[in-house]
Amino acid sequence: MVDHDSRAVRHIHDELHSHLPAEPALRVKALESLLIEKGLVDPRTVDAWVEGYSEEIGPKRGARMVARAWVDPAFRELLLSDAAEAAAQFGFDGTGISHLTAHENTDDVHHLVVCTLCSCYPQGVLGIPPTWYKMAAYRARAVREPRGVLEEFGVRLSDEVEVQVWDSTAELRHMVVPQRPADTEGWSEERLAKLVTRNSMIGTDRDLSRMVKEAT
Repeated sequence: MVDHDSRAVRHIHDELHSHLPAEPALRVKALESLLIEKGLVDPRTVDAWVEGYSEEIGPKRGARMVARAWVDPAFRELLLSDAAEAAAQFGFDGTGISHLTAHENTDDVHHLVVCTLCSCYPQGVLGIPPTWYKMAAYRARAVREPRGVLEEFGVRLSDEVEVQVWDSTAELRHMVVPQRPADTEGWSEERLAKLVTRNSMIGTDRDLSRMVKEAT
């Protein structure tokens, strides 16, 4: 009779499954493979879209706009008054840009973006929304207890700082313009853009000084 060690079997099971993608990712991969097999999708097209959203569109577009606003007062005014036109100056287009508004963080005000109904998001400048942005817990709590949500992201604000929450819709998308960190005088736009995080443009990140330390 063969010995059966349940703990060893469980360990092997967990080890094997730890290397597998999450179930939704498996379903997506299976669907992609089926469409490719039937000749309905070109794998090179899929790769191009993935690369575009992760490397080109992604949050890098929004970061470039923020960096320009940090060094160019005229562009900053345009971004805050007509974000869609500001994006157009870069040649950016895509989901959520035509009805985009930008809100600038200051010493006294912090902005936070949410979509309480679903997950409306300016993908044309910020790329694919993070998983937590689409979760019901974030969508509900960001409105009811924004300071508590921010603390969970490591953003602790004094009582003197006002928190303004912006609810995105299909007709109106929002992005946050974070404050420029200190000790970046003389930096190029390209270098400054690397400091801007996706979360800072949603509002769940505020102090970018740590990014300066990482970049120097």
